[in-house]
Amino acid sequence: MKIWLDGALRDTEDARVSVFDHGLTVGDGVFETVKADRGRAFALTRHLERLATSARGLGLPEPDLDEVRRGCAAVLDANPMELGRLRITYTGGVSPLGSDRGDAGPTLVIAVSATTRRPDTTAAVTVPWTRNERGALAGLKTTSYGENVVALARAREQGASEALFANTAGALCEGTGSNVFVVLDGELHTPPLASGCLAGITRALTIAWAGAKETDLPLAALESAEEIFLTSTLRDVQAVTRIDGRQLPDAPGPVTAEAMRIFEREAAADSDPR
Repeated sequence: MKIWLDGALRDTEDARVSVFDHGLTVGDGVFETVKADRGRAFALTRHLERLATSARGLGLPEPDLDEVRRGCAAVLDANPMELGRLRITYTGGVSPLGSDRGDAGPTLVIAVSATTRRPDTTAAVTVPWTRNERGALAGLKTTSYGENVVALARAREQGASEALFANTAGALCEGTGSNVFVVLDGELHTPPLASGCLAGITRALTIAWAGAKETDLPLAALESAEEIFLTSTLRDVQAVTRIDGRQLPDAPGPVTAEAMRIFEREAAADSDPR
């Protein structure tokens, strides 16, 4: 396997990141996960724009997006596969053992691994922990994923693939790595960005293509929703057939099934939708 590290393509066995990298010691970094279908990265321009937004929000130097794009192309060319998870990681670089950054400059790593198409349905759970919609990292895609690791482990223990959070106000927010949509009285809704959720790429495309409304919703909306689905880079649109102990036996329902069809059609028509 080949990866891109700080401006060059390298064998994975020879690639080295310092143990003093701020991304490792304090989680000072941002990242993007991009779906690569037969060597073509989907919605790469949107992902790179969000990478830059997250970097600015964290106070990191502006990433060289031309280099990132070159690195993505090089990694995909060097590692042909049917369906891949392309991961772009951009950190604060070598720094002191503390929260202060050093002056060595950022670290950029781009890697890819093979993946498989997700099933059309899944199970999810709610967790007792909250997203802080007023926190310094709200809405940024950072490498500080400890909360997600804990919540996803809880979901796995209960036979689910995703855990859903409320925010500090008790409003429905997001999953560990997904956005959530619900159907109420036949209409499609998703929490607004003000809830603290990530500005998901698949979320934005689903809103535009399927006509979803951004709506403040209580977490309890999951108990009465006629349909629920998740969106993310590797899920695309995925129906929820069980939430906690509640079964939605007809999932995917008609609204979800239509959103799935629309997303598949539009994504096939344009691999880099702006």
